[in-house]
Amino acid sequence: MNDLKKELDNLVVWLQEKVKEANANGVVFGLSGGIDSAVVAGIAKKAFPNDSMGVIMPIHSNPQDETDALMVARSLDIDVTSIDLSLVYDTYMKSLPFEGENPLAKANLKPRIRMMTLYYFAQEMGYLVCGTGNRSELHVGYFTKHGDSGVDLLPLADFVKEEVFELARLLDIPSTVIEKPPSAGLWENQTDEKEMGFSYKLLDNYIRTGEAPEDVRNKIDRMNRASEHKRNYPPSYKKVFS
Repeated sequence: MNDLKKELDNLVVWLQEKVKEANANGVVFGLSGGIDSAVVAGIAKKAFPNDSMGVIMPIHSNPQDETDALMVARSLDIDVTSIDLSLVYDTYMKSLPFEGENPLAKANLKPRIRMMTLYYFAQEMGYLVCGTGNRSELHVGYFTKHGDSGVDLLPLADFVKEEVFELARLLDIPSTVIEKPPSAGLWENQTDEKEMGFSYKLLDNYIRTGEAPEDVRNKIDRMNRASEHKRNYPPSYKKVFS
């Protein structure tokens, strides 16, 4: 825990340096009511007490998530704004020529609409966008390309989920948020672990030690390979004849 406390202090300095390098004023981030965004909010508040902003962006979301997000904002004393994007999402869906059969095609529109909203505020205020992805999610591609991965900074990218929980306790994040099942909120009753098919405990342990039950190890490896494109820039053609 002492090492993680030092890591937290170092992370705050890192965030300040990255914002300064970009000649920006502060940071903006989505505040979902989940643990990852709460931890990012806590780090941002430490780094930029007067220039950190959380944006709550429900899209047909569970009302409890907004309640939890507001609770985090109050507990950390951060600036926050709430924008219901449900109508934006519905209007976009109605403008499409047909409604497809892949539920993820529709669900992934939500984090992409939120990404555009965060960048509106970022450009308006001279802020950078802070993402909330952690090492565990990034390893298996559990994020939306050009959605919640569309950010300027990833402060939690080297912390597995277990460490995110530990950071939350160091930052005095409300226990209600720490104890709720992690969820991307893509549909009703959706949880991270149910969708991935294994627990964060198993995933974190495999990332750290290389050990896991064979079926879990094989699934994690498949997910990692299949999501490689999400962690890299698109392939670029290189001219051959000139």
